Amino acid sequence: MRTLVLGGIRSGKSRWAEEAIAQSLAPGQPARYLASGLSAHTDPDWARRVAAHRDRRPEHWSTVETDDIATHLRQSPDIPTLVDDLGAWLTRTLDRDHAWDDGSAAVPLPETDELLAAVGEFLSTLVLVSPEVGLTVVPTTASGRRFADELGALNQRMAALCDRVVLVVAGQAVSIKPSPS
Repeated sequence: MRTLVLGGIRSGKSRWAEEAIAQSLAPGQPARYLASGLSAHTDPDWARRVAAHRDRRPEHWSTVETDDIATHLRQSPDIPTLVDDLGAWLTRTLDRDHAWDDGSAAVPLPETDELLAAVGEFLSTLVLVSPEVGLTVVPTTASGRRFADELGALNQRMAALCDRVVLVVAGQAVSIKPSPS
């Protein structure tokens, strides 16, 4: 079962995703948390946010901080996994590729195709968290529009691969693609 969890900033999407994957596990069963955001950050507020996420996780879950989600999914396709989040992964990918201001919009990066392929091949429970950029203003900068376009395209393609898609607003999940019966 693959679930895509969408929501705005501070909507509760990560907490909802953590609870969803925990409910799919047998007591004490390990899970893997692939964290795509940077943790060695000099911003104290960011450090507090990362710590809050870490503190919520059960001790028997492993945490991997990475921007190479596809490789980790392929290395252990049978371990229930939560990926948090695709927006941070995309930011790191655009940074690495120096692709912020190259003038293209919503042109899938090779890494996007690789990530989608790894998700499609994954054998165990997978919960993916991603920001929903379609609920805000159109960015006024080229780099902001590039990010919104790329993330919107990624979310649409990911939703097509997932069995279930939920939108979290104010901590409440609304199924927009209910899980199969």
